[in-house]
This record gives sequence, C-alpha cells and structure tokens, in this order.
Amino acid sequence: MVSGSTPAPDPTAGGRPVRIDTAPGASEKTLLVLEAAMAHGRFTDVVEATGLAKATTHRILATLIDRQFVALAADGTYLPGPKILSLAGRAMARIDITAIVQPFVDELVEKTHCTVHVGVKNGDEIVYLVRADSDKPYLMPSRVGLAIPLHTSGIGKVVLGGFTDQGLERFVERVGLPRRTANTITTLAGLQAEVAEIRRLGYALDREENVPGVACVAAPIRDTTHTVTYGISISTLTLEHSIDQIEAMAPLAVEAAERISAALGHTG
Repeated sequence: MVSGSTPAPDPTAGGRPVRIDTAPGASEKTLLVLEAAMAHGRFTDVVEATGLAKATTHRILATLIDRQFVALAADGTYLPGPKILSLAGRAMARIDITAIVQPFVDELVEKTHCTVHVGVKNGDEIVYLVRADSDKPYLMPSRVGLAIPLHTSGIGKVVLGGFTDQGLERFVERVGLPRRTANTITTLAGLQAEVAEIRRLGYALDREENVPGVACVAAPIRDTTHTVTYGISISTLTLEHSIDQIEAMAPLAVEAAERISAALGHTG
C-alpha cells in the first residue's frame, strides 16, 4: 500500500477513516504572506517564500496594504506599514530585558561557576542590568546599575565592535580613553586594533582593564535591528582563572548571547 493513500483511522471517529487537511488555512496564509513581505521586498520573492499561488498572495497583500500592515513603496517594493510599526513599537516598549535574559544567565552561571553580567549601552558607558553570582566564596566588585566606560569592559568593547570606524574615532574624541588600570587601552590605535580583533573573533576580553585582578569574556547581544546595544559577560578573578582559561569559555558566552538575541527577535 502506498503511504498516505488511505486516511488513517481516528479513534475519536469510531474507527471511521477521516481525511486530514494539511493545507494552510486563511489565517496561516495571511501570516505567511505578512512574514514574507517583511523579509522580501519584491512580489515574486514573496510568492516564492510562501509557496502560495500568485493570485492568493496578491489578494492577501492587497488586504494587508489596505489595513496598513504593509506599505507599497514608489518602486513597487513592500515595506512595513504604519500599523505594524505601531504594534512593534508597543511590543518593544513592553519588553522586560531582565526577565528575558535571566534564564540564560542562570544557565551560564551553572555551566561556568563564574559571575555573569548583562549590560546595556547608555551613552558612552555600560550599565549593568543583571548580575548573577556563582557558588564561589567571593563576590565581584560590581552591582546592578553600576556604570563603567565602554573601552574598559568586555561588554563595552563588544558594543564598540558594532561601531563604524568613524563612530569609534568620534567616541575616542569624546571620552579621551581615561585609564582605569595599568592594562586599560588608552590610545585610538590600540582600541582600533582591539575592535578589529573583536569583530574577527565575535567576542571580547577584559584583561584586568577595569578592575585589577578581575577579567572577563563577553559576547554581543543583537536586537531586531541587528544593533549591538547589550552584551553578556563571564567574569572571574585572575587568581582563579588565567586569561587563556577565561577565553576558553568564549563559546559559552557567544552561545548564550545568540540565544538571547534570538529571544529578542534577532534573525540571521
């Protein structure tokens, strides 16, 4: 017997064969077209992405445009409409970043037995939003709400990794790269070299650049616009872990950051 040629019996139907319709319903088709229109500007690409007939896709797009979920640009491409932008803004305003990251932070603490921070860019500084401690008998000299310079911290440096070259130069002109420890990067050339390495590796190291005896590895968290506004770090004492041992935890930091980014809506 050819698989699928006979409908499977349904126990709830008294053993009588029932036919299951796996074709997408009207609501699912609308969502498919809306999602495709947000990712692809051209009609042919939307049709290909959804797998729906051209006539069906065109009809749904016309409704979405009429309801202002999709806008039609002058060159005929599709853009987010006023309604979806408004909904997105309301949704973003209700996001509690600390609640979203906490499960990932707790998991990272359990895996590394180190302190984990999540910070957010605030002007030319990083402000700690979350700090979770391990089972160690000591505490990091940090706290939620503490602001530290971008150039002296792992989280700050992954944020700087998202700057343009011109943006990095303007940042240095503004702040002047004040020294916090003997290891702080204090020159534009030094920071440019560091940022180039961060972009290549996908993570940053703080080699006792903010507090003597404390080091970390940090990874960038990206939002829906692909912007690096947040970062996550694994922090420890250099008396307990060497820089090489800290860097060996980079894949764990990167994985956590990518999972948080996905939870915030980042794709690709």
